[in-house]
Amino acid sequence: MDLGKSSVPVRGEGCLVVAIRIPVRIVVLVLVVPVRMVWDALVVCGRFVGDTVLRPLGRGLLWVGRAVFVWPFVGLWRYVLVPSGRGAAWLGNVLVVLPSMAVHRYVLTPLGRAAVRVYAHVLTPVGRAFAAVGAGVWAGLVWLGRHGVVVPSAWVYRWILTPLGHAAGWCGAGLAWCGRGLLWTLTVIVTGIGAALYWTARILLVLPALAVWRRAGRVLAVVAREVGAALGHAWRVAGRVSLAVGRFLAAFWRWTFVEPVRWVYRSVLTPVGHLVRDAVLRPAAEAGRRVGRVTRQALGPVRVTVRQARADVRRVLFGVPKGSVSSGSRGVAPERGVRNLSEGQDFLTKG
Repeated sequence: MDLGKSSVPVRGEGCLVVAIRIPVRIVVLVLVVPVRMVWDALVVCGRFVGDTVLRPLGRGLLWVGRAVFVWPFVGLWRYVLVPSGRGAAWLGNVLVVLPSMAVHRYVLTPLGRAAVRVYAHVLTPVGRAFAAVGAGVWAGLVWLGRHGVVVPSAWVYRWILTPLGHAAGWCGAGLAWCGRGLLWTLTVIVTGIGAALYWTARILLVLPALAVWRRAGRVLAVVAREVGAALGHAWRVAGRVSLAVGRFLAAFWRWTFVEPVRWVYRSVLTPVGHLVRDAVLRPAAEAGRRVGRVTRQALGPVRVTVRQARADVRRVLFGVPKGSVSSGSRGVAPERGVRNLSEGQDFLTKG
């Protein structure tokens, strides 16, 4: 902590700020250092768990999800739904589209053309006749409505309703003027009472409370600003302390466990492993290969003998096939097998 520099007052800061800053920073540092160390330990543990447990688990769950949910649906879509859709489309084309086109072309189109001809040559003259009759009836109704309803109604509105409306308007205007005067009087009275109450409450309550709040608010603002600055400063200092402690623990772990294990692996286990490999494993492997070669050489004549016996049984049961090899050439194999067996036994005894 840079406490020496913080004790010197800066321009614009009073003695109260300097007196509050140092104790607050000390207390906050003592409280923040354990929290920061616990936070850094949790971060390290979280990264370790994420790299060693959560990430492989997530990859495994992703693979399982693909194997359980994605690949079956892909196979279902690719090998079931798409061929089924294509077959359904073909069936729909054959069973619905082509018959519909044929019905439209050979049934509906001729019927539509016949209906158009009937409309043009029959329905249109009949409709014109009905339209002429309807126009005459409508003109008569309009004349009757105009002279029987509209003209008397206009006369009544002009000479009876309009004078009555003007008289009612004058009466309403007088009543509205009286109401506006009464409303203005009430507004003036209420406004005066509200202004008197407002200034009374402001002088007796608001101004003293505002003066007290300005003094206390400045002190609280200074304390809050210093506490915030102390928290930031203490968090940075605690980060450096936590980093130093972490490096010390890492070095301690390295020199007490990792380096001894590495030295034991390099200086003890590696030479012992080389010795075991050169003195035990390689001779054992060589001996196993020799035994395998001798076994294969010993089993060679047996296989040849079994093969020849099987050929003799086949020849006795089914006869000699055409184009087969003569019996004189077959007699060489047993002698060669016996010679290989004797050579293998001599090699085994010498080894």
